[in-house]
Amino acid sequence: MPRWHLRPARKPTGGLMKSNMKRKSRQKGSKPMETKMGKAVVRIDRIRGANSKARILSADYVNVVDAKGKPLKKAKLLSVTGNPANPHYVRRNIITKGAIVKTDIGSVRITSRPGQTGSLNGVLLEEKGK
Repeated sequence: MPRWHLRPARKPTGGLMKSNMKRKSRQKGSKPMETKMGKAVVRIDRIRGANSKARILSADYVNVVDAKGKPLKKAKLLSVTGNPANPHYVRRNIITKGAIVKTDIGSVRITSRPGQTGSLNGVLLEEKGK
């Protein structure tokens, strides 16, 4: 639960108040899923409300759409060239939403959340050889 829904953390005198409850199961969330490059592996997790969520642990292909109206292509991942979420993800080849990856057809920006949706989609930025 966000802090603004609870009472203040400090007393008027400045001292810390003791918590009167533990963290509930619904508040805990999950660990970040760091999708890597490699043989395709998808894990199905049970989430709140008995629903399920497909998490990509590793991927070797990405679905690429071209902004010029060309049909969808399946491209092989070669490497991660940029990641605004964390610069260290580039060195470790970790794929998140917004990451720039090099494929066999050119540079692609990832538009899906691979740790949440179970699919790896992207938009072609520049074609190879141009």
